[in-house]
Amino acid sequence: MMEEEKIKEIINKLRPFLVSDGGNIEFIKYENNIVYVKLTGACAGCELLDITLKEGIESTIKEEVPNVKEVINVK
Repeated sequence: MMEEEKIKEIINKLRPFLVSDGGNIEFIKYENNIVYVKLTGACAGCELLDITLKEGIESTIKEEVPNVKEVINVK
């Protein structure tokens, strides 16, 4: 359960950057080394969503929690 707590901590650190652009991120679950999040607000319909998700959120989480394989946005 330690990994899940760390992931939530990272998401909470990233949240202000998304909120400043009118979006938000919600942790859904961590299962089988995959993090499920829900991007909402302006993020939900943003054309840069995949880049934000993979290069921003996923890379930051993987850096601190190496077991994470992927971060998936639940629609």
